[in-house]
Amino acid sequence: MLITITQRTFLLLALFFSGFTQASQFIGINTNEAMHIDASIPFVDLFRVSQPFNESPKHLSKGSVQYDANGWVKNLNGGQAGTYFLRWIPAAALPKGNYTVLYDGKGVVTYAESAKRESHSEGKDIITLQPNAKNEISASIIIRKSDPSDPIRNIRILLPGGICQGNPYKRVDSASACSGNYQAFAGHSKQIIFNPAYLNFMKDFKTIRFMNMSGITRNPISAWSQRPNMQEATWAGQEGKRGVPLEVMVKLANQLNANAWFNLPHKADDNFVKQHAIYVKSHLKPNLKAYIEYSNEVWNNVFAQAHYVKSKGLQLHLDKDKNLAGYKYYAQRSREIFQIWEQVFGGTQRIVRVLSGWSGNPSSTPILLKAADVYKFTDVFAIAPYFYASQKDFMNAQSTDEIFALLNDPEQRYSIAKTLQQVKKHAELIKPYGVKLVAYEGGQHLVHYKTRSVHQHPNPILIAANRDNRMQTANEELLRGFKQAGGQLFIAFSSPRANAHWGFWGVKEYIGQPSSETPKYRALMKF
Repeated sequence: MLITITQRTFLLLALFFSGFTQASQFIGINTNEAMHIDASIPFVDLFRVSQPFNESPKHLSKGSVQYDANGWVKNLNGGQAGTYFLRWIPAAALPKGNYTVLYDGKGVVTYAESAKRESHSEGKDIITLQPNAKNEISASIIIRKSDPSDPIRNIRILLPGGICQGNPYKRVDSASACSGNYQAFAGHSKQIIFNPAYLNFMKDFKTIRFMNMSGITRNPISAWSQRPNMQEATWAGQEGKRGVPLEVMVKLANQLNANAWFNLPHKADDNFVKQHAIYVKSHLKPNLKAYIEYSNEVWNNVFAQAHYVKSKGLQLHLDKDKNLAGYKYYAQRSREIFQIWEQVFGGTQRIVRVLSGWSGNPSSTPILLKAADVYKFTDVFAIAPYFYASQKDFMNAQSTDEIFALLNDPEQRYSIAKTLQQVKKHAELIKPYGVKLVAYEGGQHLVHYKTRSVHQHPNPILIAANRDNRMQTANEELLRGFKQAGGQLFIAFSSPRANAHWGFWGVKEYIGQPSSETPKYRALMKF
């Protein structure tokens, strides 16, 4: 068959864009926890990630305050209820302008730290956010008085401006920026959930892992009725209590046209699993995949879920060794969850069944896959390839140059090269089981666990290393090696978050940070 020049050009373009699309599927992103310190600013309503009133510091909430089931004030009883809705957020993460505070009920509301009231009317305040000397925003709202018969409730703290209808990825200051219909956040907060800057960042990632946002870590919920819901005052809170509703996560995936990776709580009963699957089947766009993973890092003893699976494994006499018993229960429960989802979906075409393993311990991989024959019901095996150096060597390092020398030191167990050797070992071990290799997390793991401040050594040089252009090269080496080993999908850790002594995990330090300042993000974009 003869092919004309025009046809040949079309075919070449089709092949090019096909390859581009395939490549773009390689990188995904982990969400962050719903917290008042999250610099990714995911929601238009900032109050959604405020601390619950009953978890706030004593200078904000005090006295015998009564709260309703959703966390709103019922009766102050002479006390006060206050909370941080933002804390330690880089000022550049937030738009300048007037923030609208709306609330129901009668009483007196005041603001503290960065939040300054500009005007007041019934049920409505206009505030501005003024950075402190560190160019950070920390802002709180305090209910000083509240009528018990009509208490202050349903608080919304909304970003300035709005969007032009049809373009949720760009915030505009006013209607004058729109040629069509302008939708102010203050008047459309029920319909417009997500911060345009957040959507604009997230749009480049075609698989979103909701582990952090769902709040499943150390979360003891087991029944469907206990899940996070839309009526709660806030979706934030302490570990084990916080969590964004499934409805919001599915809406985000649909908005981004991205595959959704869900983690199920370690104590979730069968009805919870089934109802979760039913909701996803009914509401996630049919062209999108749903990844299903039971809990998170059940091998990691710092988490309650690790101890839970060991206890269950021993109770069921799956093994006399507690660690092996835990692996085997994890595999067994994963299989049960996969089968429930397959039954709800009527097959596996729309689901991806995820079994996760310990990246630093490849010997556990065959044990996990063989237990309960779970490999027969598994599509992908997920690991977390991180590179770093020993705690001692981090502490002894005196410069950024020394940090990068450590990351490339063949004597370090988790140097970049050694981490990629572990990846290759996992790839070899899973071959007989017919599953694909993916990464549920990964990247740099520069952290010193005994520090309590970003200013404490070695944190200043670890921060400098994360900002160094050599960090882009290091991440590119990891990603390239993972792909060459057969890795199909790499879910980076994580969405923009501010640096802290417990780690420098964000691929950006705040939402909207320029790419020129973000070597980790630039590495991801190359893939």
